[in-house]
Parts: sequence; structure tokens; C-alpha cells
Amino acid sequence: MAEVLVVVEATQASGVKRATLELLTIAREWGEPSAVVLGVPGAAAAVQDRLAEFGAQKIYAAESEDIDAYLIAPKATALANLITSISPAAVLLASTQEGKEIASRLAIKLDNGILTDAVGLDGSGVATQLAFAGSVIVKSKVTKGIPLVTLLPNSVTPVPAQTSPAVENVAVEVADNDKLAQVVHRVAEQKGSRPELTEASIVVSGGRGVGSGDNFKLVEEIADLLGAAVGASRAAVDSGFYPHQFQVGQTGKTVSPQLYMALGISGAIQHRAGMQTSKTIVAVNKDEEAPIFELADFGVVGDLFKVVPQAIEEIRKRKD
Repeated sequence: MAEVLVVVEATQASGVKRATLELLTIAREWGEPSAVVLGVPGAAAAVQDRLAEFGAQKIYAAESEDIDAYLIAPKATALANLITSISPAAVLLASTQEGKEIASRLAIKLDNGILTDAVGLDGSGVATQLAFAGSVIVKSKVTKGIPLVTLLPNSVTPVPAQTSPAVENVAVEVADNDKLAQVVHRVAEQKGSRPELTEASIVVSGGRGVGSGDNFKLVEEIADLLGAAVGASRAAVDSGFYPHQFQVGQTGKTVSPQLYMALGISGAIQHRAGMQTSKTIVAVNKDEEAPIFELADFGVVGDLFKVVPQAIEEIRKRKD
């Protein structure tokens, strides 16, 4: 079977990201998944068992201190060299900030076509994308070079398929042009008990209608009951209700959970662009004309400060 490269995203704190496990699941429908680990020496060994659990037939360990010492450029160069040497059937990356930058650099280096933010991909290389705030479904295919595709997290459910992958070391050659932006300091972000926003299967977001930062405690309360991540609209972030890193939207983060709850969010196009691929959308807004109801699967017209506490009470009853 054809070899399909999956670029691994992982952290020391939480290991392999869910988005990578999804890509391995998709790759199995297309060919033989080969995971590419780009990191410092020892990075591949740390994630080998997890990658094997989800079907990686081979693991390419592209390890070098230079990978972490500089920004994205060394990763793109190492990956481009690997692709040139083995000629895979396709290359899959997560539609994260890093994944899309690597993919775009690869497309330039290889003079290759690229598809980003896909929500589906079949075995023939045809990707499904959403356009115009989800009102149009687009079927796309790379026509120059190999399929180079980034997929939004939560596009599929990861399915385990235990393997015993061989590990192949890959020489990393970093050019001077890849060293123009150096990492001089890192600060570990304090992580709470909530899942990461872009990978969460449930997201609860609050908007301007929440009214204040203190009122966001209500959003957090229902999110914690559901095991969800907390998001915010641009209006809420600009008003200082919640930190910017939790913004969902065109100028924030793109999410694609199984369940998205929009509390006090009007549903402007900017916000919809960041959550329109959610599988099920529930909206609570006192304005029955709010655009969010055009997108919602379930809508409640009412005061969120009355509706949400009732929902919290009912959730607690069902969990007890």
C-alpha cells in the first residue's frame, strides 16, 4: 500500500495531540500511515507507544536540537527533504497554527498544491471544505504534486489500531536561511483541568450577552460540568470579559467540536467562521433574530441567566 505521511503534533505535558490521532485514522483509509516526529533527540521515543496504538506503520524520527532552537523553518526543511527522498502518496497535517505554516512552507519548497482547513478527506484525495461561513460545501483536490492537506481537529473520531512500527532516523540538515528566527526563551503556559480549546470535543463559548468578566463564571460552570473547553467571541474578548487566547473566530481560534454551545453570542460572520464546522450547535440568545439561530441545530430564545442555571441544575441531576 502507498505510504501516507502524518506530521505529529505533541507536547511534553500532554503527549500526542488528538488531532494527530485523527490524521492517523484517516491515513489508514488511504494507505500505510507513517508518523513523522520533528523534535529534539528522544522526541520520537516519548510518543512511540501512542503512535503505535493508533496505527502508525513506521515512525520517522527527524530529531535535532536545531528543530527546537529556531522557529518553523527547520521543520519544514526537514520534512521537505524527507518527502523528496521517499515520495509518499500524501502528507497530512493538523490545521493548527504550526501545521498550516509548515504546510504552506512545504508547498513553496516543493512547488506543490495545498488544501487547508479540510473537514473530510476520502481515499482518492478529495477533501471537503466549508466556505462562506459554512453555507457552501466545497470538494477540492490538489492537482499539482502530491496531496498536501491540513485537516481541522475533531473532523473524525480517532480509532485505535495497534501496530509495531519500525523507527527510522532521519538526518536533519538545517540551512542558514532556516536560522533567521531563533527561540531565545520559553515560558510554560499554566494549564488548568479543562481540555485544550482547539481539541476539545465540547466547547462552551460566551459572547457580549454574558455582560461582564464576572458573569463568565456561569459559562465556566456549565463547561466544567460537561468536561468542555471555554471559548469567547471577539466582542467578549474586546470588552475584556475573557482572555484573548480563548477567542473563537476568524481572527481567533478555529474549533470543530462534537458539541458547541453559544451563550449570548449574536453569530456575526467573524465568529461563525471559527466554529461553523461543529457537529451540533446549541445557541442561547434573547434576540430571536440573532444570526446564530440560522446556524444552530437547537436554539433557545431567552435570557441566558435564566436558561443556563436551569440547564446546569438538570445536568447535575443526570450526573448524580
